[in-house]
Amino acid sequence: MNTLLFYNGLTIYEARDELMNYEDAIKWIHSREKFKIKPGLKRMEWMMDRLSNPETKLNSIHIAGTNGKGSTVSFLRSLLQTQGYSVGTFTSPYIIRFNERMSINGEAISDYELADLVGIVKPLAEKLAKTEWGEPTEFEVITVMSIIHFSNKNVDFAIFETGIGGRYDSTNVIQPLASVITNIGKDHMAMLGDTYEDIASEKAGIIKKDTPIFTCVKQKEAMDVIEEEAKRKNAPLYRADFDFSTTYLRTSEKGEEFEFQMGNYCSPRLLSQMKGTHQVANASLAIATIEHLRRSGFLIQKSFYSEAIEKTTWPARFETVQSRPRVILDGAHNEEGTLALLDTIKRYFPGKSIYLLYAAVEGKPVTKMLHTLQPLVKEAWFTQFTFPKALLAKDLYGLSMIQPSYYESDYKQALLEISKKMTEEDVLVISGSLYFISDIRKFFE
Repeated sequence: MNTLLFYNGLTIYEARDELMNYEDAIKWIHSREKFKIKPGLKRMEWMMDRLSNPETKLNSIHIAGTNGKGSTVSFLRSLLQTQGYSVGTFTSPYIIRFNERMSINGEAISDYELADLVGIVKPLAEKLAKTEWGEPTEFEVITVMSIIHFSNKNVDFAIFETGIGGRYDSTNVIQPLASVITNIGKDHMAMLGDTYEDIASEKAGIIKKDTPIFTCVKQKEAMDVIEEEAKRKNAPLYRADFDFSTTYLRTSEKGEEFEFQMGNYCSPRLLSQMKGTHQVANASLAIATIEHLRRSGFLIQKSFYSEAIEKTTWPARFETVQSRPRVILDGAHNEEGTLALLDTIKRYFPGKSIYLLYAAVEGKPVTKMLHTLQPLVKEAWFTQFTFPKALLAKDLYGLSMIQPSYYESDYKQALLEISKKMTEEDVLVISGSLYFISDIRKFFE
């Protein structure tokens, strides 16, 4: 049959024999991978213009940073959703299924809706390919899809997580109510630069004119860059430990207990099930952002903060997937994430025997990360998974200074071998790459 599809009054495609199914839609999205990363926003701006700029109609919050973006998105979503708002979230990478990247109120987009969105974006991509800007990348395509999806669903708020960097990230076409920079660490240095100043400059690219910016960045050299960019854009800057702060109370079996302060507001005791002191920082960023929205006139009741923080979860962040013996999944894929993992293990499992199952991708400082974990690990196992840049188990083993260390290319076999050695009181930590965690989490489910 011939088909006409309209979006915002525009004819997007016509004379199509049949609607695209989900499998073909996913295949087409992933075919964009061959175009890799293309810096610049011209392709995004071109597509947004052809769609009558749906990004301008969203109440958006924009989040950049080296670590903690996904957790901060989750805290923000919970805080807003508990107030009764509908919240769209655009995140990466996914943990279980691709559809998770575009979710509303925590529910991933349906297969049908995703295929329908590809039906809208594919003709645009084909027209764009004939311009001087060329083919859009995979990340650009799914960013456009998420903006259309959230606009079509009339969500009250849309939270966008950057992919890499910020200044030239495809999400940077949005016009947010607030911008958030979680932290600065040395990751993706081939693209962002190898100093804190260089990386901060790319992250600070999300700061918009007259739009408040919230951050937990610690390094002075990085903060100097952010302050300068905020001043240049006349953007009010809110800094952790200066304009808002937390008082850490204690670590309990349930999670992290803390209080939050901002201006004249001091919260009651708050509990985060997301374990680790770094999660307290992420929660504080989210609360500070929500406090800004409240003071800007949005209907928000502070009495719901406690409930929202306590029920926030995010997969593969010190996540327990088995109790006896305890198995923890944590996507610590860079130096800063590994330091946070080490600190959290110390807090929750003092005196326990720690086994490590590890897989990683090229370009990561694996030796440094393993050196960080070495003091706590009784025995390390190295494995691999199906991914273009995944390191071989044997090569990872060759980098290990942990004794004893073993390697097994089949992670299911590695799990079996480790389980033969562990007692019910021991702890297995599985880490190294979020892509690996995505694979192995399915196994535990």
